[in-house]
Amino acid sequence: MQFGIFTVSDVTTDPTTGRTPDDTERVRAILKIAQHADQAGLDVFATGEHHNPPFVASSPTTMLGYLVGTTQNIVLSTATTLITTNDPVKIAEDYAMLQVISDGRMDLMMGRGNTGPVYPWFGKDIRQGINLAIENYALLRRLWEEEVVNWQGKFRTPLQGFTATPRPLDGVPPFVWHGSIRSPEIAEQAAYYGDGFFHNNIFWPMSHTKRMVNYYRQRFEHYGHGAADQAIVGLGGQFFARKNSQDAKREFRPYFDNAPVYGHGPSMEDFTAETPLTVGSPQEIIDRYARMREEVGDYQRQLFLIDHAGLPLKTVLEQIDILAEEIVPALRKENDSKRPAHVPSDPPSHADRVAKARAAGTSAGGHVAGEDKWTGKTAEDDAAAADAVTKGAAFGL
Repeated sequence: MQFGIFTVSDVTTDPTTGRTPDDTERVRAILKIAQHADQAGLDVFATGEHHNPPFVASSPTTMLGYLVGTTQNIVLSTATTLITTNDPVKIAEDYAMLQVISDGRMDLMMGRGNTGPVYPWFGKDIRQGINLAIENYALLRRLWEEEVVNWQGKFRTPLQGFTATPRPLDGVPPFVWHGSIRSPEIAEQAAYYGDGFFHNNIFWPMSHTKRMVNYYRQRFEHYGHGAADQAIVGLGGQFFARKNSQDAKREFRPYFDNAPVYGHGPSMEDFTAETPLTVGSPQEIIDRYARMREEVGDYQRQLFLIDHAGLPLKTVLEQIDILAEEIVPALRKENDSKRPAHVPSDPPSHADRVAKARAAGTSAGGHVAGEDKWTGKTAEDDAAAADAVTKGAAFGL
């Protein structure tokens, strides 16, 4: 099972000092956080994508491309790649380039984002958010899997004889997660393609997370990708840990109380009771997150948000060490001991996907043939598949 961290890249005033980092300092701090996570032995670092203050992660591939050269083992990912407002042609080329230079040590998570104004900034209509996500992803798949693409849709200019460059590493596209908090259409989309589904449940009760994940699992099996318990699932989380619970609560409370995302609302005690946020000793965090599999089944990736709300860099690095040295080993042991042999322990790596594609046969020029049913489809087939996703979701949550 993979464990790691993700950042939303917020620039927030430290409530204990009144100091606010500037954008440059925050970006450089995020780079240090990712590098430290790699050195500590965590499995994944992921960055969100935002185009508005107080967030600074506007260019994930630039950040991750730099980290390719300054880390050794950690998987580099996005916590959100905006499939709705980015051009799928640019996504295809940017992430194929990242895949090539990282030698496959990456994946990405598609999402619609949670900032409404971003749509008109990029010439899109938020009322078409779901339709944009469906059409853009269908085109993205074809751009990665077909050497020459002829395409026409509703939301961008047609393509005639277009080839995205560079081609995916070894002819196999990156592994894709679909991130959603509340949209069954996105869970349906992930299931349709046999991709991963990431429920970033940091502000939601487990009852909601359970419904979303179980719906994705049922539809994954419906589309013939395997048994429901073999579907690839990831969860979000939040924690703050110190040696004892009292110290953790005392230190984190001013950050919680003043954080833009949840400050001045429910008490920390009420919020931790209703969401995955856990503030306490390492053992309390282990106990809380070990119970997640009882609700959603065996899953493959757990990411934690730990660098938000104005926490100073030194504190964040300490949290990474606690996570890597105390929390992850216990959670990995607990989850692996209960996982059935037929259920994947990790998301598929690049090597796994290459081996699977080669077993199915290779295409001309040494590139591996695409793995799924979208290779070579026509515009009519794309439209029919999009219709299947929307109609399938209508029977969902």
